[in-house]
Amino acid sequence: MSLSENASLLEALLFASGEPAEKPRLALASGLTETEIDEAAYELREFYRENGSGVEIVRLEDKYQLATKERYAVEIRTLLEKKKNTPLSGAAFEVLAVVAYNQPVTKAFIEQVRGVDCSGVVTTLCQRGLIEEKGRLDLPGRPLVYGTTDNFLRCFSLSDLSELPEIPKNEETDALKNSNKDSSVLDGQQSML
Repeated sequence: MSLSENASLLEALLFASGEPAEKPRLALASGLTETEIDEAAYELREFYRENGSGVEIVRLEDKYQLATKERYAVEIRTLLEKKKNTPLSGAAFEVLAVVAYNQPVTKAFIEQVRGVDCSGVVTTLCQRGLIEEKGRLDLPGRPLVYGTTDNFLRCFSLSDLSELPEIPKNEETDALKNSNKDSSVLDGQQSML
């Protein structure tokens, strides 16, 4: 099986980009429609799968990226002489969950949900590129709001946030939801659950 001209062009653009490229930019650069970009991405994905390639096409919301397969991560790290990243702590995973399910969120909201200071964890997650500042709320003090990044989606093998598992319902979560409705910390923000 050989690739169509559109798939070959998309492959070249994604290879040269090195990072997620938005469909509108890919369409502008290639002269293809966004539908043709989607079709070319599907063709590339199938081509790589059928030929046992070490690379794959990853979709991140309305972006595409050419990436290596996860199963070769150790060898790639060795080649690039990168140290193995230290795993995320339990607190980091908790903060990521709060942000992912409720974004955009303020640090105060995260701290209200967790019940402890989260400054260090939020800073670490921003440095690792898993969350980022998304703007400020129009409230006194203009607090920063945070949301997840494309890197978050890539690290957790998600195409978009709709693929997150549903939060189980129980009495404790319902009580938390009801108590958050009355909290001034949550004004102007989505409530958890």
